[in-house]
Amino acid sequence: MPVPENLLLITILLSAIAILFFLVLKLKIHAFLALLIVSITTGLLAGMPATLLLESIQQGMGGTLGYIAVIVGLGALFGKILEHSGGAEALSRQLLARFGEKNAPWALTLTGFIIAIPVFFDVGFIILVPVLYSLSRKTKKSLLFYGIPLLAGLAATHSFIPPTPGPVAVADIIGANLGWVILLGFAVGIPVVILAGPVFGTYISKRIIVHPPAESAAPDQAADERERADNEENYPAFRLIVMIIGTPLVLIILNTVTSLLISREIVQAGFLTEMFLFIGHPFSALIIATLTAMYFLGIRRGTNKKILHEISNDALGPAGIIILVTGAGGVLKQVLVDSGMGDQLAQAVATSPVSPLFLAWFIAAVVRVTQGSATVAMITAAGIMSPVLPAFQLSDPQMALVVIAIASGATILSHVNDSGFWLVGKYLRMDEKQTLQSWTVMETIIAVAGLLFAGILFRLF
Repeated sequence: MPVPENLLLITILLSAIAILFFLVLKLKIHAFLALLIVSITTGLLAGMPATLLLESIQQGMGGTLGYIAVIVGLGALFGKILEHSGGAEALSRQLLARFGEKNAPWALTLTGFIIAIPVFFDVGFIILVPVLYSLSRKTKKSLLFYGIPLLAGLAATHSFIPPTPGPVAVADIIGANLGWVILLGFAVGIPVVILAGPVFGTYISKRIIVHPPAESAAPDQAADERERADNEENYPAFRLIVMIIGTPLVLIILNTVTSLLISREIVQAGFLTEMFLFIGHPFSALIIATLTAMYFLGIRRGTNKKILHEISNDALGPAGIIILVTGAGGVLKQVLVDSGMGDQLAQAVATSPVSPLFLAWFIAAVVRVTQGSATVAMITAAGIMSPVLPAFQLSDPQMALVVIAIASGATILSHVNDSGFWLVGKYLRMDEKQTLQSWTVMETIIAVAGLLFAGILFRLF
C-alpha cells in the first residue's frame, strides 16, 4: 500500500528536525554546520538531484546573506558604539530619575525596551546589572522586583523589534516588510512587556527574595562601576540617546508608510517619495544611524579613530556568527522550495484547520525547548514556514505578525540548555529552581502573550 504523500512530507520534516537536534545536542556541532547538513539531508530525502541541491545551497546562502549581512553588521556596529559611549547607563539613570524610585520597575522596563533595539540582550543586561544592585540595596527589595522588569523589556524588544537580528532574519527569510514588523512589534511588545515585567515582577519578587552581593557591583565589574559613577556627568545626553536610537526606526517606518500611500494612490510617486523610500530602506537607515552614532557618541566626545576602528572590529565578531547561521536557515528554505516540498506542504497546510500563525509559533517553540537557542529556533521555523505562507495570501501586516509569532515561540521556556538561563541566574544570585520559577516563567509569559496579542491583530488585518 503506497504511503500518503502528506505523511511522507511530515516524516521527512520530522526526520530533518530530529537530525538537527542530534547534531546540535548530542554531537555538539555548531548550528551553522548542522543546518547545512539538515538541508542537504532534506533535499536528498525529497529526491533532489545532487547538482540542483548544490545550486540551492548556493542560492539560498547568497540570497539570504545579500540582505541580512548588511543589516546585522550595521546593527552590531550601531549597538557597540552606544554601549561604549555609556548611552545605556545614561538612559537608565535618566528614566529612573524621571519616574522616581516608587515607579522604578516601570522605568527599568522602558529602559530595557529601548536599549535592546540597538544592543544585544546579554550586553544590555550586564551593563545595567549594577543599577539593579544599587536599587535593591537602597530599598531592601528583592533583586527580582527590579530585575524581572528590566529583563522583560530587553527580551521582548530583542524578540519583536528590528534591527535586532532575530526578527530581521525571520522577516528576510519569509519575505515580511520590516516597517510593519517594527510597528506591530511595538503594538504586541508593549502589552506583553507590561504583563511579563512589572506585573509578574511584583508577584514573583514577593515569593523569591534574592539580595545583591556585598560589593558595589557585580564581582568582576566593581571597578568599572565605580569609574562610571565618578564620571557620570560625562554620560551622553538623554535626548541625544533617544534621538539616535529612534533614527533608524523612524526612517524605516517612513519607508513603509510611503510605499503604502503610493500603492493606494493617495500620493503620486515622485522625487520626494523616491527620497523617502531610499533613506527609509533598512540599509540606508542603519548607515545613517551608525554614522550619526559614530560622530555624536564617538568623535564629538573625543574618541579617536583608532578606538572607533577597534570598537567596530569587536562588534562584527559576534555578528558574523548570527549572519552565518541565518544564511544556513536561508539554505533550508531554498531546498524546501526547489525540491517541491514547499508547494506540497503549502497545499497540505492550507487545507488544514491550523492557523499559520499558530503553526509558525509551535514549530519555533518545539525547536527552542529542545535545543535552547532562540536564534536557531527562529531561523528553523522561518525556513520551514517560508514556502508554506504564499498559499495563505497574507497581507503585509499579517506576514509581520507571523514574524512576531515565530519570535514569540522561540522565546518560550528558557531552561538549562539556554545560555541566558545561566547568565540571569548568576547575576541575580539565584539557584536553578529559582531561575526556573522566575526567568523561565517570564520568558513563557512573553511567548504565550505574544502569540495571543499577535492572534488578535491577525484577525483585525
